[in-house]
Amino acid sequence: MALMDKHKQVKRQRLDRICEGIRPPILNGPMHPRPLVALLDGRDCTVEMPILKDVATVAFCDAQSTQEIHEKVLNEAVAALLYHTITLSRDDLEKFKGLRVIVRIGSGFDNVDTKAAAELGIAVCNVPAASVEETADTSLCLILNLYRRVTWMHQALREGTRASSVEQIREVAGGAARIRGETLGIIGLGRVGQAVALRAKAFGFGVIFYDPYLPDGVERSLGLQRMATLQDLLIHSDCVSLHCSLNEHNHHLINDFTIKQMRQGAFLVNTSRGGLVDEKALAQALKEGRIRGAALDVHETEPFSFSTGPLKDAPNLICTPHTSWYSEQASVEAREEAAREVRRAITGRIPDSLKNCVNKEYLMAASQWPSMEAATVHPELNGATYRFPPGLINVAAAAAGGLPGAGGGVESLVSGTLAHGIAPVSHPPHAPSPKAEADRDIPSDQ
Repeated sequence: MALMDKHKQVKRQRLDRICEGIRPPILNGPMHPRPLVALLDGRDCTVEMPILKDVATVAFCDAQSTQEIHEKVLNEAVAALLYHTITLSRDDLEKFKGLRVIVRIGSGFDNVDTKAAAELGIAVCNVPAASVEETADTSLCLILNLYRRVTWMHQALREGTRASSVEQIREVAGGAARIRGETLGIIGLGRVGQAVALRAKAFGFGVIFYDPYLPDGVERSLGLQRMATLQDLLIHSDCVSLHCSLNEHNHHLINDFTIKQMRQGAFLVNTSRGGLVDEKALAQALKEGRIRGAALDVHETEPFSFSTGPLKDAPNLICTPHTSWYSEQASVEAREEAAREVRRAITGRIPDSLKNCVNKEYLMAASQWPSMEAATVHPELNGATYRFPPGLINVAAAAAGGLPGAGGGVESLVSGTLAHGIAPVSHPPHAPSPKAEADRDIPSDQ
């Protein structure tokens, strides 16, 4: 018996050395309790729960910033789900003590500092496919609306305008244009960009695109024309549609300078990211008629309001509230896939088991991910079986309620320390960002 105890002590010391710098000392309690998963900026976990309920405790925070997130989540959450309404900068990420994976319910991830997350040992994932059709359909709807001016005709009728004579019709429908033969320029030919291109061709558009990250030959497989530079695309397009991700290199891609390179009277559509367009420059171009009309589903400041900002008195403008991604089917699919990604993180290896890890290269290069021989990896680090710890309520399954001061936050969490089987990280000092491929942010879709 004494020999067995000594053997266990030696194994425990060896494990502690392996885990040094990767996770804090293992807390007292069950060896493999359920980890805590938090939905940061929502309050409905009904879709996620069936997928995660046997391996995790799920809580919602309904927060718009990390200041509104309860301390228990900041201290104990090992996985976070989020939409686009909350931003996680380096300072925000450092508030989480044991976070290992963030999954964006959607494709865009510019609201998370992915490089800082990697340096802190946090994998960032997205769901790139769920809303491709919805975003593409909305983009084409906005394009057609600009050409056929349906919104303005509807508004004129609502205001009592009569259109009985040819002259009155001509006045109400002034500016409506034929589509066939027009050139649509797509910036960013990812999933959504390709879907828009295929739809636009059916309406008679000639389609050109600019995307420096795509390999040669894609244009031939889709029957499109590729432009070598952004300037070439702007010069040759009657309508420009944006379908690229937002990063440090393309902020205000459409600005006063690039607008002047566009054809006089061109249209502009953006269903990608608000920061791609300098709204002050766009407003001025609309007032001067350099741009004939614009349709924006995304804005620099969200939620958007016509009463404030540079676009408040801009003419010939259609704005929608960042809803191009939405349909009931797409919403459920995105949430289900996000939950499955969290499950893969809990039951597998990070980042190897993750399907859509967007910062994997940075993560693998970060100092807190030393290589380990497979034989030396303790089962507690990855792929463990989780038991429900005594005294902790299954949060999402409990009745709605909140902890004091949580602002509608964590649902019925009880006091006590939670030990995680997913191997929380003790965040090390900041490591420098890896240089290889560091500045190559491949465009992703909405």
